[in-house]
Amino acid sequence: MRYLMILKAAPPAGPPPAGLMEAIMKLGGDATAAGVLLDTAGLAPSVAGARVSLAGGELSVTDGPFTETKETISYALYEVRSKQEAVEWASRFLTLHRDMWPGWSGDTEIHQVLGPEDFS
Repeated sequence: MRYLMILKAAPPAGPPPAGLMEAIMKLGGDATAAGVLLDTAGLAPSVAGARVSLAGGELSVTDGPFTETKETISYALYEVRSKQEAVEWASRFLTLHRDMWPGWSGDTEIHQVLGPEDFS
């Protein structure tokens, strides 16, 4: 099963602590070596984006920034055996932040990615 993980956070002011990026890269390397990490990337702040909406038969476009208190900052696509395994990988990622960046808070939304076989 494939799962899309979307990280939303409101990082404390200032740069990330030394060693955090290396720890994230190691975790990504572990996930890649385990054959479960398919793709990952950071996302630009919402000020660089737009939202396209459909309501009452009309399309509208709203340029960012959006008013969410947490910014969507990255995503990862995993192929794992279960939702629980996806939760474990997300938990490892958030644990790095908890342990290495005091005051950091955020959450990861985990969405199962459906394929054509799910609609037949």
